[in-house]
Amino acid sequence: MAIGLERFASGELHDYDCVMPSRYHRLDRFLSQQLQTSRSDLRPVLAAGRVSVNGEVVRDRQLRIGPFDRVECDGRLLAQQTRHYWMLNKPAGVVSATRDEQHMTVMDLLPEDQRQGLHLAGRLDFNSTGLMLLTNDGVWSRRLSLPETGLWKHYRVRVDKALSEADVAAFARGMWFDFEKIHTQPARLVIRSAFEADVWLHEGKYHQIKRMFGRSGKTVTALHRLAVGGIQLDATLAPGESRALTKAEQHGVFDAVPEA
Repeated sequence: MAIGLERFASGELHDYDCVMPSRYHRLDRFLSQQLQTSRSDLRPVLAAGRVSVNGEVVRDRQLRIGPFDRVECDGRLLAQQTRHYWMLNKPAGVVSATRDEQHMTVMDLLPEDQRQGLHLAGRLDFNSTGLMLLTNDGVWSRRLSLPETGLWKHYRVRVDKALSEADVAAFARGMWFDFEKIHTQPARLVIRSAFEADVWLHEGKYHQIKRMFGRSGKTVTALHRLAVGGIQLDATLAPGESRALTKAEQHGVFDAVPEA
């Protein structure tokens, strides 16, 4: 028996020595790294049915495993990572990044024991506020950003000049951005008061809302995100506070449509 397998069998290699890959890997490569043995030495281990993935005995050494698969050898857990999903009420003056040399980041606002492995599922500008989503589930976060998903994002916006029905019509038509050579998709604008509106859009182009209002000579003075798809910002969260998403929020994020 190879030295790595001997150490595992003796208990010298503990569960916490093993780290699940952040991406998909072949099963034999993962086992080789974690059990500190060669892939050839693993063949009889797999052939004997000593390895299981998600509760099923696996003999295929080429099986692709991901970060959330449960891998066991001889009934002992080697690795399993839990999916985490968080919402955060971003305050102004905080960078949408995992780290920054000069400013506080949204990651700094999370409980320290919850930050490991998380990434941002979308961003807000430095002085914009409101709902941000963080997760360690790359498939989920990529789906949020796919154009074909058609996910609506809801913002409350304040501007420095009075709004009009011409703004509503301009947002509904979409706008040509010459720098990127693109025409934005139709967006929905609902006027709440002379200087405040709700905006729903599918996209998230660079400073898109600010630039769209800029076409009519208006400057955005405040921008607050209220919802991403079916996930609405929890009204009980003060700026800088966060909480885990519920199961309903995790799955219902893709089902929402704009509201009046």
